[in-house]
Amino acid sequence: METVLKNMFLALSKNQALNRMAKRWGLKFGAHRVVAGETIEDAIVKVRELNQQGLLCTLDHLGEFVFQEHEANEAADYCIKTLEAIDAAGVNCNLSLKMTQLGLDISKELCMANMQRILEVAEKYGNFVRIDMEDYAHNEITLEILSELRTRYQNVGTVIQAYLYKSEEDVRKLGEQHINLRLVKGAYKESEDVAFPDKGDVDENFKKLIGLHLESGSYTAVATHDDAIINYTKQLAEEKGYSPKQFEFQMLYGIRTTTQLELVKEGYRMRVYVPYGNDWYGYFMRRLAERPANVAFVLKGLFRR
Repeated sequence: METVLKNMFLALSKNQALNRMAKRWGLKFGAHRVVAGETIEDAIVKVRELNQQGLLCTLDHLGEFVFQEHEANEAADYCIKTLEAIDAAGVNCNLSLKMTQLGLDISKELCMANMQRILEVAEKYGNFVRIDMEDYAHNEITLEILSELRTRYQNVGTVIQAYLYKSEEDVRKLGEQHINLRLVKGAYKESEDVAFPDKGDVDENFKKLIGLHLESGSYTAVATHDDAIINYTKQLAEEKGYSPKQFEFQMLYGIRTTTQLELVKEGYRMRVYVPYGNDWYGYFMRRLAERPANVAFVLKGLFRR
């Protein structure tokens, strides 16, 4: 049943008609639990509150289905506004973004131009930009663009998904360049031709990737809500003597908040991924796919006046 629900929500996440409707609904049906607000002002308020609890943050202005050049340019403008708002507010927060939102599906050149605009501003403010990894169809082009950007900018990193077979090789290559990586299990539905179908294999590969990247001396963000992976990372760092300054844990806004604060109390760096914006639908559906049990608070939202 859980697999059926997961596949259903992943399919719904790509429905453009429902995405358009969701923009008119606002943050209803429980989405406010995992999305920090619709405006940048809303998001900065939440980031400041999280900072006050000892939590680091990364902001993501949500966006899906960008197929027009002006939409891509507007998304890039909003990323720049986000960096400006972070600096003006003096909060401890990075920027996360998706390159399809910046025009990757229109042309590589458009996306690259927008990325350069954003990184120039991030460099000016001494901030860091994380390129979120999307589905497998965008994996190689994302790494290709990252490689080109890194010839000019050092304040940029990306995400590697443990469920892909190719990720071990990618981590080895990126580790040689000491690129700051966020390591995740992966949230998209992929073919068994490219991804491990068994959760146990994904977990073991995740652990392997954490070990490889830390061993390379590279900064490593372990993004997980899984206690087994968290405990493995703690134990590995202790056994190998890795500095707490070499890695951090990351979790999603609104999920396992008590655990986030416990990690801070234990002396670990803990960063919260804070999404905001009115284009929240696809992100919300993917979160439900990851944890179908969250459907309960969606149903409650349907009947809340």
